Amino acid sequence: MPHECYGSIIVIAITDPYNLFLMNRIITGIVGVLFCLCQATGQEACYTSNYLQNIWQGSPEAARQAEAVKLFVDRQIAARQADLSWRGDGTAVITVPVVVHILYNTPNQNISDDRIYSQLKVLNDAFRRMAADTVNTPDRFKDRAADAEIEFRLATSDPNRRATTGIIHQYTPISLWEPDDKMKYSAQMGADAWDTDSYLNIWVCPLRRQLGYASFPGGDPVLDGIVLNTAVVGVTGKGDYNQGKTAVHEAGHWLGLRHIWGDDYCGDDGVDDTPQQANFTNGCPTGVRVSCGNSKDGGDMYMNYMDITTDPCTNLFTEGQKQRMRALFDPGGARYALLRSGALNPPLYQEIPVAEDAPTWLHPQLYPNPATAGVTLDLAYDPRWVGATLVVTNLQGVVVKKAVISNKIQVLDIRTLKPGLYLLNARRADGVSLKFKLVKI
Repeated sequence: MPHECYGSIIVIAITDPYNLFLMNRIITGIVGVLFCLCQATGQEACYTSNYLQNIWQGSPEAARQAEAVKLFVDRQIAARQADLSWRGDGTAVITVPVVVHILYNTPNQNISDDRIYSQLKVLNDAFRRMAADTVNTPDRFKDRAADAEIEFRLATSDPNRRATTGIIHQYTPISLWEPDDKMKYSAQMGADAWDTDSYLNIWVCPLRRQLGYASFPGGDPVLDGIVLNTAVVGVTGKGDYNQGKTAVHEAGHWLGLRHIWGDDYCGDDGVDDTPQQANFTNGCPTGVRVSCGNSKDGGDMYMNYMDITTDPCTNLFTEGQKQRMRALFDPGGARYALLRSGALNPPLYQEIPVAEDAPTWLHPQLYPNPATAGVTLDLAYDPRWVGATLVVTNLQGVVVKKAVISNKIQVLDIRTLKPGLYLLNARRADGVSLKFKLVKI
């Protein structure tokens, strides 16, 4: 879970303006270093900022597209503020169709549909300001708290208009994932996104260090969606992030919101009614916390969903955040297509596709062994072995048989081999190898 970070405060009296300027620059640099050191230790509550920076640095076009989305939202909000007769954006409650891809390697990672239902309830309660803990919003911020009028609903029709529950359980040979988007590709043992103009795709999988991350509006549609660590999905009662609010935070990113501290020391999140804040908040503090001279604005809004405060502490989006999210659904906006999605329509075909069974075991198995006529190599539902060459050698190292693996269940004819002990080997393209002793009788 997110790390704790402690530091010291040094007070130095400086009267010379130039020296004061230099000291301010030095302090800002020190704080930035501490901020990076804090983020580098422990488990990261949200990887979205680093994820987006990696994308934008590697693709100037992606960076330009993200800026274009921001400018569009800025213009929409400015136009509304300038129109004194404006009383709404023309849409009451926006409903977002959702498909959840549960990627599991072991049975305990294959979380239940009930966990997903509890997660959807948390999302909807947060975005509609219906959660019981909204009573914890401090009085100084209650007039800014908003019902975002956005809801999330599991899809009833898949891209082929077949019936679906909106929850897909899929076995994968990958036991831990990195925040590198490989879980979004079936060719990488993940799951391909459903049409991102029609669905919010949520991938649930065991992440090595992160609790979650999300794409921003206007990015590559193949990668568009939210990734959540299996451990923080739904209401679990375990750990600091046990109420499903990681998904709320990441959905905010998916709808264009930045972290409340603007991902910089005293940064700008682009929202007028969130106080400027020094950086992220650890734990679940109480009382008024002041940074960046924000005392007149109510102090740090650490209970905002876009901080990384622990789940018991977060309880609001602001009116300004609401307007930024909903502007994406205006005509020409990056999420406008979702309003015309058929994902929530009655399906044309009622038969739900049968899911592939999980493997009985998780590692390659060879049977029968000893064998007389043939052996079966069960590659544990791992298609990465397909195309590799299977080599059988005797104890002297002489190759006596070769075969190209063409199926995850590979049958090998050994009738021509003399009785004795053999070694069966194969190596995948990624360098992983397997080795079995084979007894021919």
